[in-house]
Amino acid sequence: MTETLQANLISLEEKLNEIDSQISKFKQISADEGIKLNEVVEILERRKLQLLDELDAWQKTLIARHKDRPLACDYINGIFTNFTPMCGDRHIMDDHAIVAGMAYLEGRPVVIVAQDKGRTTEEKVLRNFGMPHPEGYRKALRVMKFAEKFNRPIITFIDTPGAYPGIEAEERGQALAIAENLREMSQLAVPIIAVVIGEGGSGGALALSIADRILMLKYSIYSVISPEGCASILFRDAGKAPLAAAALKLTADDLYGFAIIDQIINEPAGGSHRDPKSTIENVKAALISNLDDLCRVDKNELLNGRYKKFRNMGVFCSFDN
Repeated sequence: MTETLQANLISLEEKLNEIDSQISKFKQISADEGIKLNEVVEILERRKLQLLDELDAWQKTLIARHKDRPLACDYINGIFTNFTPMCGDRHIMDDHAIVAGMAYLEGRPVVIVAQDKGRTTEEKVLRNFGMPHPEGYRKALRVMKFAEKFNRPIITFIDTPGAYPGIEAEERGQALAIAENLREMSQLAVPIIAVVIGEGGSGGALALSIADRILMLKYSIYSVISPEGCASILFRDAGKAPLAAAALKLTADDLYGFAIIDQIINEPAGGSHRDPKSTIENVKAALISNLDDLCRVDKNELLNGRYKKFRNMGVFCSFDN
């Protein structure tokens, strides 16, 4: 089933490329020969939108995992200036799955904490495929505490299938490291913006997502567990991941409707890998807009708003005896 959907996704990209080629061709004919072909172009644009509207949760999951999708370091290099990395957790090691440091956003000093999966085979191994160890989360917390000390807003980029589940990570306190991040981020007296740029998987993503504003790219996902993990538990079959993806309601549209996230950032038709530059510009614009709003808020009001934001998530029912 998953192989069929993967093939369907490849077919979708081919169709989108064909439509884009036709649109460019008709626009060029219109410009060269002065023939009005607006109606033809509009029909092709509607066809493209129809193809995208038909995408289901699993297909969006595959787009979120696309090998050419921009990574955190692409956003850091494309949006910020003078990025200075900060390394190590001051205890054991430097976890390369977490990229953190100081930078400037249009002249405003900020602190960045990001998860990066790596592009090449060597980078993927170095960054542990974007699955942080406890040292990564402790590094993230150290850097965020630095941001609070020097009154710098925090921007996090989320892209992980989940925290590393290995025995050695558990031995070194993986669950505790994540829990401490949740607690401390809820109390940091500086603006925090989290951006889900690919996968937002489980507690590994949540550990960087206790923010005043949570933004998601249109074809990213954010869930309590991966579709494969959910399918293994519920259906005893990881191959039923597409069914689990639909049940998890992990798409940006679903989560915006539930008020879990605050904004959906547009991507090019079919995913950010089709036009990384415009996607990076969209993210930059969203960050500037949200940061301008948050920096005008009093610190006590900021903390109260963050508390209420997470306290109000979910639906609670009371039953009379």
